[in-house]
Amino acid sequence: MKLQCIRCGTQFSINPIRSHCAKCGGTLEYVADLPAVDAVNFCGLQGLWRYKQLLPAVQHVVSLGEGGTPLHKADRLAKAVGLKTLYLKDETRSPTNSYRDRAASLLTSNALDLGFKALVSASNGNMGASLAAYCAKAGLICHVIVPKVVDVGKLAQMLAYDAIIEEKGDIVDDSICRARAEAEETGWYQATAELNPYVVEAQKTIAYEIFEQFGVPEWLLVPMGSGGTIYSLWKGFKELKQLDLISELPKMVGIQPEGCASIVNFVNLGNLGSEKVCSGATRALAILVGEPLQSDLAVKAVSESNGLALTVSDPEIFAAELQIAKLEGVFAEPASSTTAAALKKLMEEGTIPKDSSAVCLITGSGLKATDVLQAITKKQKTAGLGLEISTKQKILGILSREDAYGYDLWKQLGKIVTRAAVYQHLNELAEKGLIAGYEANGRRFFKITEHGKRALAAFDDLKLLM
Repeated sequence: MKLQCIRCGTQFSINPIRSHCAKCGGTLEYVADLPAVDAVNFCGLQGLWRYKQLLPAVQHVVSLGEGGTPLHKADRLAKAVGLKTLYLKDETRSPTNSYRDRAASLLTSNALDLGFKALVSASNGNMGASLAAYCAKAGLICHVIVPKVVDVGKLAQMLAYDAIIEEKGDIVDDSICRARAEAEETGWYQATAELNPYVVEAQKTIAYEIFEQFGVPEWLLVPMGSGGTIYSLWKGFKELKQLDLISELPKMVGIQPEGCASIVNFVNLGNLGSEKVCSGATRALAILVGEPLQSDLAVKAVSESNGLALTVSDPEIFAAELQIAKLEGVFAEPASSTTAAALKKLMEEGTIPKDSSAVCLITGSGLKATDVLQAITKKQKTAGLGLEISTKQKILGILSREDAYGYDLWKQLGKIVTRAAVYQHLNELAEKGLIAGYEANGRRFFKITEHGKRALAAFDDLKLLM
């Protein structure tokens, strides 16, 4: 077992954890001898740990039932875009509703094996939510560093799982720098996806499952942020070929939003490592990365597979999100919906033949992207969810200025809801740790907590006020 640079081939020991080559700066990947094909046995276990033989060895397995997600045959969506065979690999069915649960399971298991008590991760959403849940299961302290703009649904998950949250920077690039420094200073386990090679190892199991559920698709469409995810699936299929379990490999298609397309620019213009292309103007926050640290992995996956890299616009993403939901009953987050948007574009261009087979990776649930929920709510002209979110936000806003008691809050809200509803909101906010109550002058006052201030800031940043 070793870490090896994908550029210069320099090898390093697997401990301490490191992500990039000290010699040339290339990305390191975990390398181990594969077992003999006749020794591979996927029977017995379910989910991620079904593939334990092909994963880094661990003694303490932390699991919430990750992996084993469905592969939906998407006949109606296939017909709409003009493709013969289409499947959706639905990672929204994971324990915390995203594919990052696979990595969180392996990383927390490894952290326990190595004797760590705390870990740190920079995340723009899904990874932080997953790690917070698995740390709660394992009894580890979870530090998550998030950028200024993050999906509120994912932030809510982190808060519920009792993660310690710190904000750093406008996008995740700045958060990654902070996480790197904090791990070096404190000795915490480094669980940032871009800085831990075990993440690729966990995520490659998605390819194993697609193989067992369907076989090898001709085209495999994957969203790209830092670049590690598309390489994870490519590595999984390559290992299956090395084991002589398959004879063909899929063409990998990497997709980024127009507002943040550094890797696509690298692939199509051949200027890897030079100009960075990211205006930050996209609703696909899960793949909003300015300087992708694993871009060389993504380029390797696309080039070795004779695949493609392309961008889609935010209107195309939103249209695809609604189309996936309406036609196939899968509510995907914006980053995931880039795959369906790209497929539609490639079919219209004639790039993908109509008689082909394709799989779109759906990385996370649309329930995490609350700006999408608001857009749908406004479109349908239903105020139920929006009013509840707005009321809670307004209460937090009032308490951020001064402490208040229930009746006073009801008056400041303009008496637009009943007093009973106000107290219900207060109880729910207190249960989430966003506010705290105390007795003074014969009344029960409420004050906003630090968690509450962060949640309010996230609401404001995403413009969730109704």
